[in-house]
Amino acid sequence: MTRTSRFLAASAASLVMLSMAGACNAAAEHAHAPVASAAAPAAAAAPVPAGKMVHADVIGLDGKSLGMVMLQETPAGVLVSTDLKGLPEGDHGFHFHQKGLCDTAEKFNTSGGHFAGGDHEHGYMVMKGPHGGDMPNQHVGPDGVLKTQILNTGVSLSPGPKSLFDADGTALVIHAGVDDYTSQPAGNAGGRIACGVISKAK
Repeated sequence: MTRTSRFLAASAASLVMLSMAGACNAAAEHAHAPVASAAAPAAAAAPVPAGKMVHADVIGLDGKSLGMVMLQETPAGVLVSTDLKGLPEGDHGFHFHQKGLCDTAEKFNTSGGHFAGGDHEHGYMVMKGPHGGDMPNQHVGPDGVLKTQILNTGVSLSPGPKSLFDADGTALVIHAGVDDYTSQPAGNAGGRIACGVISKAK
């Protein structure tokens, strides 16, 4: 074997040994590397607590029940759900009034004016409106049924200036005619044909 051949053979052997050593070191490092722990599951969103809920028995001018209205407090406002029948067909003003008294002999005028919930005027179409108790007109079909849901952001079932549970209570009133959303103090919605006292659940 020539001197050149012996040199090349020795170099090749050295390269093989270096490659083997590198592989062993990599294996050792891998063996001692910390194992990544499994990612912790994302925390579940906290459930929104069930809001306060009250029911109101709605009566007509003859004193007979027309059904129920349910009010439920939500993070966005009070959800008003109606399950009523026996109402005249057409569009009707639909408001919270400032006193919890539905006297048929007085044609529900005992419920007072609209619940304002602060320094507000009546109507969606006026600069200082609406009242807290203002809600959209509701349509009753030929079957006399009113089954709907409305979110009212101007009232509350919790203590405060917007609370429906003030000293003299409040009432839900349905009017004979349409609220024009402008006229003061109550939208020119006509007589009161249905009323329900809003009271805390016992």
